[in-house]
Amino acid sequence: MKHSFLPLLALASVIASEAAAQAPAAVPAARPAGAPTGIPPGAPQTAPALITLPTARGNGRISGVVVDGATRKPVEYATVAVLPATGDKPVDGTVADDKGRFAIKGLAAGEYRLQLSFIGYGTLTQPVTLADGKMTADLGTIELKAATQQLAEVTVTGERPVVESKPDRLVYNAAQDNTNKGGTAADVLRKAPMVSVDPDGNLQLRGSGNVRVLINGKPSAVLAGDIATALKQLPADQIKSVEVITSPSAKYDGEGSAGIINIVLKENNLQGVNGNVGLAVGTRNSSANFGLNARKGRLGVSASLTGFSFYAPGDQEVDRIDRGVSAQVVGQPTQSLVTTGRLSQRNDGTGLGGGGNGRIGLEFEPATNHALSLSLSSNLFANRFDVDINNRYTLDEGQPAGTNPLFGNYTRKQVMDMSSYSYDLLGSYTRSFGAGSRREWTVLGQHSRNRNNRDYSLEQFPLANPDFNNAQYREQSPNLARNIESTLQTDYVHPLTDKQTVEVGAKMIQRTVYSDYDLYRNNVLVPSLSNKFDYDQDVLAGYATFGTNLGKKYTAKVGTRVERTDLRGNFQNQENEFRLSYTNVLPNLAFTRSLKQPGSSLRASYSRRIQRPSIFYLNPYRNESDPRNIQQGKPDLDAEFTDNYELNWNTFAKGTSINVALYSRQTNNAIERVYSTDADGRVLSTFGNVARNQSYGINLFGSAKPLPKWDISGNISAYYVYLSSKMLNTSNSGVVYSANINSGYKLGKGFSLQVFAMLNSPRLQLQGKSSPWQMYSLGLRKDLFKGKGDLTLNADNPFSSYVKLSNDFDTGQSTSTNTTYVYNRGIRAAFSYRFGKLENKPSRPKRSIRNDDQKAGDGGNGQGGGN
Repeated sequence: MKHSFLPLLALASVIASEAAAQAPAAVPAARPAGAPTGIPPGAPQTAPALITLPTARGNGRISGVVVDGATRKPVEYATVAVLPATGDKPVDGTVADDKGRFAIKGLAAGEYRLQLSFIGYGTLTQPVTLADGKMTADLGTIELKAATQQLAEVTVTGERPVVESKPDRLVYNAAQDNTNKGGTAADVLRKAPMVSVDPDGNLQLRGSGNVRVLINGKPSAVLAGDIATALKQLPADQIKSVEVITSPSAKYDGEGSAGIINIVLKENNLQGVNGNVGLAVGTRNSSANFGLNARKGRLGVSASLTGFSFYAPGDQEVDRIDRGVSAQVVGQPTQSLVTTGRLSQRNDGTGLGGGGNGRIGLEFEPATNHALSLSLSSNLFANRFDVDINNRYTLDEGQPAGTNPLFGNYTRKQVMDMSSYSYDLLGSYTRSFGAGSRREWTVLGQHSRNRNNRDYSLEQFPLANPDFNNAQYREQSPNLARNIESTLQTDYVHPLTDKQTVEVGAKMIQRTVYSDYDLYRNNVLVPSLSNKFDYDQDVLAGYATFGTNLGKKYTAKVGTRVERTDLRGNFQNQENEFRLSYTNVLPNLAFTRSLKQPGSSLRASYSRRIQRPSIFYLNPYRNESDPRNIQQGKPDLDAEFTDNYELNWNTFAKGTSINVALYSRQTNNAIERVYSTDADGRVLSTFGNVARNQSYGINLFGSAKPLPKWDISGNISAYYVYLSSKMLNTSNSGVVYSANINSGYKLGKGFSLQVFAMLNSPRLQLQGKSSPWQMYSLGLRKDLFKGKGDLTLNADNPFSSYVKLSNDFDTGQSTSTNTTYVYNRGIRAAFSYRFGKLENKPSRPKRSIRNDDQKAGDGGNGQGGGN
């Protein structure tokens, strides 16, 4: 089990300071902020109410390791109190560490009782004697038994804070945020610390779109392509929390230059049969979900089913000046001149989409220290976008815009259809080695498949007096993209001593990417814009990490990952296929110093990572649905490498958590979106390994609980970015910032209020920048049926009908402004109900596959923003 230890460290802080003064100390009982929900009535829920240090001290020492009596796993941050032989007034105490270990020193000789407790477990008390000649008592492994109690109904007591700060990550507990009810994953992620998601769904972490997104610590076929589209497919009601990891260790695959975002879905480890139902109806999106869990003894089965739909109107404007356009001379059809073209395009569209996903999982423990799991998840998604396009293109000096009807003035009726189907099959085996042992071996296998269809069809009419029953031009283009991925992974953790641990592992990933695309103009196939492309990527990796304590205040973790990559790409009817192989060494190290204030630490880290382009960047399909704005992937892209440096300070005191990070990252051979303009005034958007990307920034996060019923958290980020490209002979630089605030208040009688707001400065790109934007939301919740149900009313941007996003870029031949109006004002009502008869049982730690080495599409480019 993973628990937040910050409140307990506050307790330890008081104990330590009072020990130095050798004076009595009164400490209020504390409940860990990260303790699991679903604690049965009657279970211990507080540490000892009073801890008093004796005036007489000695050289006595009591130590041991606290473990779960059922799973044999450490009970992290258990409360340990030393009581006198008679009476209940503690004389000393401490908190176990994340391995369940504790040691209490400076005790005088005498008879004592050692009391151990933690939420969800029964309190254990045992006698301890310290006598002259034997002043050390090593109690070895001490087992705590789960305090289970059969419940007639599901009752949830206790809750996590909205944001938790942990040593290597920040955790946003989405289930505690009322404004997420009935929303999507995009609504959840934009509230996580250091994360930015614009109204179009484009994701960034610390200003970079190079971020890996995982689900339950593993990759998903849903995320294999365009992240912005994928985030619409995951309802917010399924998300328990979001983990933001900016400096992953070497056991992770090559992460994004900014880090890893892990979406943790809701699950429970409760005995019996239980479940939940939910329904959300809104002006922008609606959803329904159902979940069922059955668990008895060593066997557990879980299943869930979700359906969703959304409505997304949107308008777009394109204004561009093209320099150096070739045009015919009036009256001289064989002669041409170079002039300036001006594009004015107005698009009015409406999007409608939806789908569903289902998951089923099986967990079985055939014997003590052995665990098996198998899960299957599947996802369906479809989206249709109807748009009316009015295009006007004029040339200076009154010259005609060529003979091609696609380049003149026209109006279009265009339909874009997108559908996808994906599934993930995952199996794992975990072998642990005895009570209290941190030694563990795991084997995992996963197979993922994603099939994606993106088609468009259009009819074109004259701009003046169009006859919509008689099109002058028609175009259709189907595109099938498929991604198949198989992974086999093994990891082994071996503690050398109580202070030293070695982790080793190996991994094999086999990917196959396929794209089949055609283009028909007036029902005639255009061979030059039709083809089939297949791409294979095989990765073989191994890693080793070593962690050790360096004295009482320092810890170090050093690791290295070695990866071998083999690539093959091939077009249909192409004689020479593309092949490339390379081997990379990716080091990682981190040093942590515990500061004088308990709960405070200073961490310095370095990591080097590789990212390979995904199908979003590789797909050679040339989208000419807008002949003035063409998009195309590039199949021969190389991997990019990033060096990350970070200095992180974290502290906790009196319910307030503060995290400050200074960081620097440099990406060589960076994949950036590249714009170019041809002689006909057409702009092509593609990708290339063309830039060097350097960022230097600071991030400040804080959370507090000013009143027992009020919690508030916020994040401020600012960084300087420098983008340069010798190939394009261009550069761009500047300061970028963002901020958000999230606050909740319990109004009483089951009512609670949640408020969220964020703002973002303009984002920089290699050839331009995007506009600033803001978002805000309100949520009001009412608990029903004695806590088994709730009703939530949410409002997104209620005082503004749309968010305006502008993207300016300059190719050297063209200067353009693309403006999108995202109509995201919405209201939704959500209802959820939990049912079942069950009892609480501590969860068994799980491991999962993490394929986070690929650079996936975020719909944006450079430092932010899409077209």
